Amino acid sequence: MKVAIAQLNYTIGDFEGNSNKIIQQINSAKSDDADLVIFSELSITGYYPHDLLEKKEFILKAESAISEIAKSCVGIAAVVGAPRINESERGKQLFNSAFFLTDGKIKSIQNKTLLPTYDIFDEYRHFEPNRDFSVVEYRGEKIAITICEDLWDELPTANEFGKDKLYRVSPMEELSKFNPDFVVNISASPFSYNQEGWRKNVLINKAKNYNIPIFYVNQIGAQTELIFDGGSVFIDKNGEIIKELKYFEEDNLLVDTLNIGDKQLQNKVETTGKIHDALVLGIRDYFRKMGFKKATLGLSGGIDSAVTVVLAVRALGAENVRVLLMPSKYSSDHSIEDARVLAENLKIKYEIVNIQSAVDKFETELAPLFEGTSPDVTEENIQARTRGIYVMAISNKFGHILLNTTNKSECAVGYGTLYGDMNGGIAVLGDVYKMEVFRLSRFINKDGEVIPENSIVKPPSAELRPDQKDTDSLPEYKDLDEILFNYIELNKSPKEIAALGFDEAEVRRVIRMVNMNEYKRFQMAPVLRISSKAFGFGRKMPLVAKY
Repeated sequence: MKVAIAQLNYTIGDFEGNSNKIIQQINSAKSDDADLVIFSELSITGYYPHDLLEKKEFILKAESAISEIAKSCVGIAAVVGAPRINESERGKQLFNSAFFLTDGKIKSIQNKTLLPTYDIFDEYRHFEPNRDFSVVEYRGEKIAITICEDLWDELPTANEFGKDKLYRVSPMEELSKFNPDFVVNISASPFSYNQEGWRKNVLINKAKNYNIPIFYVNQIGAQTELIFDGGSVFIDKNGEIIKELKYFEEDNLLVDTLNIGDKQLQNKVETTGKIHDALVLGIRDYFRKMGFKKATLGLSGGIDSAVTVVLAVRALGAENVRVLLMPSKYSSDHSIEDARVLAENLKIKYEIVNIQSAVDKFETELAPLFEGTSPDVTEENIQARTRGIYVMAISNKFGHILLNTTNKSECAVGYGTLYGDMNGGIAVLGDVYKMEVFRLSRFINKDGEVIPENSIVKPPSAELRPDQKDTDSLPEYKDLDEILFNYIELNKSPKEIAALGFDEAEVRRVIRMVNMNEYKRFQMAPVLRISSKAFGFGRKMPLVAKY
């Protein structure tokens, strides 16, 4: 059988656009004499539609789109993901389903069994789990159709608590009873730099354990914070990856199960390179799918804004990025020069606006209210909020989206000013720890200096008071990032983290900063997710708690 894999970029709720893409791929696969073409999970609606699934009109449009796509499936079959109404009187109103289309109609439907409710996933909120299993017989082959988690029966977890009790049903065990010839897995699996190897290993192990070939079809593209990386694969019954599609790009592939041919794998890319590509795609799709073209941000001469602006230029083009350099009396000459050189290297529009007169005016007006007090972080925040006013004014006046440049380390411990440097429509580095920001800068400069070397090597500073350095308030970033990763991604306790070689009092101080700044993150822009535990939908913590 000739099976086509279609790895596409969908837009949530764009039924016409998504359907046109799917039909175009069906016609293309048909011209290549394919028997079957496979699309990803919820490809009709885009993943994940959240509470749009509660709107009747949304579901009816999805049904109509499936019927229209089915008309193109004459002489070929397709597997397409979409929500389906639960006709029974029990359970949720919908299923997360895979539709098998052929002969111009819906031939069969397989519903998803294992509905994820971890991290950013909340499918059980909307979907009823499947309880019935069957395979599709088509052109002499028996095909087991699975949806994402149904194939692996398990989830990655930072600790072992309850791991062996996550699920009571194994869809693969049930489907294997029908002796299928191969498995189709339609998926919506977002990129996570610290779990990407896990996904491949699961697929390889399933193929080996059940001695069956697997077609795994993922999607690419960004849906606000979620970034899908593609990497769809065909794995033979021995667990060997034979064909692999591109990462972070739309792609398609035809596999003849009787004549597989030579291996076709992607070049291995280091983790930092994948993070770079994920963030570029995240920015590009956020703007494209929102209908915006231009971005703005404040360029300080520091590493965070430098990396952010490079990513923005690579995503949107230099002509669509405008920056402000906003020095105060505490800004060093080299910071202004570093920012200017970077802007000129990138050939982007920039202006220098000295904020000191505006800051002085605020301080003069506030002086009667602050009588009897000494300068403190309040005056520092006035500078940050003044900068926020300038960049937001550019955003409002010219229809630009402001890019937030706060990294994950700063965001975690609250090292940022609400309504100041935490302003923005999307947080580009909000899931990137500071040490990874440095690695990104080196990756960006691998073919020649784009970011001035001084921006990379100088001690990080907010430059809000004389001779200020980040380490005045925080541990060295190398240590801070390791503490944060163990606490946030791995859910370790203070004692467990201290056992790794850290001072327990320092660990507890850092964790206290994380916990007490939840209110800031709650008000922050959406964060482009590149890890297994990003701030936002995937990490739901109480704003007020004693823990």
